[in-house]
Amino acid sequence: MLVPVNWLKEYVNIDDISIEELEERLVMSGSKTECVLKTAREVEGVVVGKIVEVVKHPNADKLLITKVDVGENVVQIVTGAQNIKEGDIVPVALVGAKLPGGIKIKKGKLRGEVSNGMLCSAEELGFTENVVPKESKNGIFILNGEFVLGQDIKKALDLNDYIIEFEITPNRPDCLSMIGMARETAATFKRELKYPAINIVNEIEDINDYISIEVKDKDLCRRYAVRAIKDVKIAPSPMWLQLKLMKAGVRPINNIVDITNYVMLEYGIPLHAFDLDKLCGKKILVRRAVEGEIIKTLDGVERKLNQNHLVIADSERPVAIAGVMGGEDTEVTESTKTILLECANFNKTSIRNTSRGIGLRTEASSRFEKGIDPNIIQTALNRVCQLIQELNAGKVIKGVIDIYENKLEKKCIKVRPERVNNLIGIKLSTDEMIDILSRLELEVKEKENVLEVVVPTFRQDLQQEIDFVEEVARIYGYDIINSTLPKGAVWGAKTNAQEIESYTKNILYSLGFNEISTYSFVGPKSLDMIKIPEESFLRRTVKLINPLGEEYSIMRTTLIPSMMEVLTKNINRNVKQAFAFEIGRVFIPHEVPVKTLPIEKKVLTMGMYGDDVDFFDLKGAVCTIFERLGIKDYEFIPEKNHLTFHPGRCATIVYGNHILGNLGEIHPDVIENYGIDNRIYVADIDFDMILGLTRLDRVYKPLPKYPSTSRDMALVVKEEVYAKDIEDIIRENGGKILEKYRLFDVYRGKQIPDGYKSMAYSLTFRALDRTLTDEEVNKVYDKILKELMEKLNAKLR
Repeated sequence: MLVPVNWLKEYVNIDDISIEELEERLVMSGSKTECVLKTAREVEGVVVGKIVEVVKHPNADKLLITKVDVGENVVQIVTGAQNIKEGDIVPVALVGAKLPGGIKIKKGKLRGEVSNGMLCSAEELGFTENVVPKESKNGIFILNGEFVLGQDIKKALDLNDYIIEFEITPNRPDCLSMIGMARETAATFKRELKYPAINIVNEIEDINDYISIEVKDKDLCRRYAVRAIKDVKIAPSPMWLQLKLMKAGVRPINNIVDITNYVMLEYGIPLHAFDLDKLCGKKILVRRAVEGEIIKTLDGVERKLNQNHLVIADSERPVAIAGVMGGEDTEVTESTKTILLECANFNKTSIRNTSRGIGLRTEASSRFEKGIDPNIIQTALNRVCQLIQELNAGKVIKGVIDIYENKLEKKCIKVRPERVNNLIGIKLSTDEMIDILSRLELEVKEKENVLEVVVPTFRQDLQQEIDFVEEVARIYGYDIINSTLPKGAVWGAKTNAQEIESYTKNILYSLGFNEISTYSFVGPKSLDMIKIPEESFLRRTVKLINPLGEEYSIMRTTLIPSMMEVLTKNINRNVKQAFAFEIGRVFIPHEVPVKTLPIEKKVLTMGMYGDDVDFFDLKGAVCTIFERLGIKDYEFIPEKNHLTFHPGRCATIVYGNHILGNLGEIHPDVIENYGIDNRIYVADIDFDMILGLTRLDRVYKPLPKYPSTSRDMALVVKEEVYAKDIEDIIRENGGKILEKYRLFDVYRGKQIPDGYKSMAYSLTFRALDRTLTDEEVNKVYDKILKELMEKLNAKLR
C-alpha cells in the first residue's frame, strides 16, 4: 500500500511530525513499512512553462522547435516529442537544472538550432512508467489545469512529498485505504481523524426509472448497491486528482474512472462504472456464470468462465467478472452519457478462486479477497457522486438501489483489564486502556471491572479477548514495554516420543544420513510423478483453500515425492552420492470432501544414491535402526506390485499383522519422470508405528560359562529361493541350543548349475548349563539339513 504523506495529512494533522518519526512510530504500532521515498528528490531547476509556438526543425524530420513561456521570458527548446501542441502546459528544465540520474541540463544546439533547456516527461520527474497517463506516455508530461508560469514544478505539482510503502497483512484489509492508515496514524499520535464531508445537492429524477437489480446468488454477494449519473462529460481529470493517483501507484484514465479509483484508495472498497446505455434490458443480474460462458474483459482478453465464477450480467450476457474486472462491452468511453456506479460486497473466497482460476489479479480482487466491510458501501457511492458533482462531470440521479438482507452487525466482546496487563507485563489503568481502544474507534464501556468493547465492522480481525491485548500493546508501544523475566518455576522435558525421534535421528546421522525438511503441501502432479494409482488412498488429499500455487495446493500423503525432488536436485548439481532422511507428517483425510481434521501421521523416509550404493545398503540401514530401537521379529517380504518401486528390488516390512513400510529401488519409469539416470533407493516407514514398537530398555545377561561350537553349511538352491526361506527353517529347527546363524557367502559360477546358487551359513551352538557334545550338535544339524532338503530341495555342496 503506497501512502503519499501529503494526502494522509488531509485526514489527520501531522504537520509537526517529521517523516522519520512518522515512520518509526507507525512501525512500532504495528504498521510495517517497506520503504520511504521522497518524490522528485533529484529534481532541481524545473519550472512550469506554456508552449506558445511549435514549428518543424528545418534540418531534422523528427525534431520540433518550440517557444516556451516560463514566466519572466520565452525560451527556445528543441525536442523530439510528438505529443505536444501550442497552448500545452508542460514541465521545463531550464539551463542548469538537475534531473534524476545525475543529469544536468546545459545550453546547446541540436542540428544547428539553439536549445535552452528541455521539456520533461513524467518519468524525468521521478514517476514510474506504469503510472504515467497514456497521453503523456513516451512523451512530454502534459499538465491539465491552471498554473503559474515559471513556478517551481515541485510546488506546482505538490512534489515536495514523501511516499510510504506499507506491508499490509491479510488480516487488516481496512488498512488498504488512506482512511485506514489515517486511522492508525491518528491512534498512534493521539490526533483527531477527519473524515471527508460528503454532501450531494441537486439530485434529479429517480434511479428506479433507469435500472433494476436482482441478486440471484446471495451466498456469493452479501450486498449490492448502485447509483446512476446522467449527462456525463468524459474528460481528463484535474491535475490534483491525477497526481494523487500517480503517487499511490495508479495510472490516471479519465475523470470517471479516476474518481472511482480515488475512492477505492480512500475508503479501501473497489467501485465500477458501467455505461448504462450499453446494458441490455436496463437490468443488472448478479449470478453464477453459465459453464463455458465467454466475456471480453477491459484488458481486451476473452475469458472462459464456469459455474464457480460470479458475474454481473445484464438481461443477455455477463458484463463484468464480479470483484475482478469489468467487461469491454459496457466500458466507459468518451461517448458515454449515462453511467451506473456499482459498489458491492462479494464472498472473499469466491473472488480469490475466480481471480486465480482465470489468471487475473487486479487492485479490486486483491481487496475483495481479503474481506471488505459491507457497511461502507453507500458512503463510498455517495463520495463518488459528490466528486463527480464537484468536477462538473455529470448530474446525480436521485436514489440508491441497495440490496442488503443479511446485514453485518457489530460485535460486543468482553475484555478483562487485569488479563491484558498480565499478558503484556505492564500496569495500565482501566482508563488508559479505554483511551487506547477508543482511539481505534472502538466503543468501550466499563462494567464490573470488565470492558465491553463494541467492534466496528471494518475491524473483522478482532474476534476474541486476546486480539484486544495485542491492540493495547501495539498502540501503547512495543518499544516502551520493559523486558521482564517469567515468574515461577519453568520445567521442560522431552516426551518419550520426542526422545525416540531424537535417538532415531542420531542413529541416522551415525550411518551417514543428512536430515532434510520439505514443505507439507505439494502439488497433485507429485503423485503422478511416483505413479500412485488413481484408486489409491494416497490420492485422497486435503486441498488447500488458499494455496500459493498449483504445485502447493494439497497436503502431502507421502514423503516420497519430496525425497525424490531433493535427491534429483543433488544429482543435477553433480553431487556424486547422497544419503538423506526426513521424519515428517503426512495428512490423511477421514472423508473427501474434507469435513473434519485429517489424520496426521509421522513417517520416516530415507533416500540414497551413489556408485557403490545398492538395495542392501538401504536394507542394512533399516535393520540397524530397528536393532538399536529394540524392534525384533520383523520380516522383509518381496513386493512386486508397488508401482513406485522396481518390481524385483522392493520389499514390504512386516511386523506380525502390521505393515511398517516399504523399501526398494525406485522404478525406472519414475526415475524417467524426474529426468535422471541414477538408481535411487528409498525406504518409507510408518514412524508412529515404530514409536509403539520401540524398546529402549536393555536387559544384560552374564557372559556364558560354557563354550560354543559351530558348523558351516553350504547349500545349493534354486535362484528363486530367498535367504529368509532358509533362515526360517534354520530358526524353527535349531531348538534351544542354536545360538545364532549368519549368511557369509553367496556364490554363482563354476560347479554350480545355471539357475542355482550356493549359500553358505555359519551356525553357532551353545548350551547355558553344560558343554555340548558332538552327538547333540550333529543331531540338530542333521535335522536342519533334512528340513532344508525336503522343503526347499536344497543340496549340500
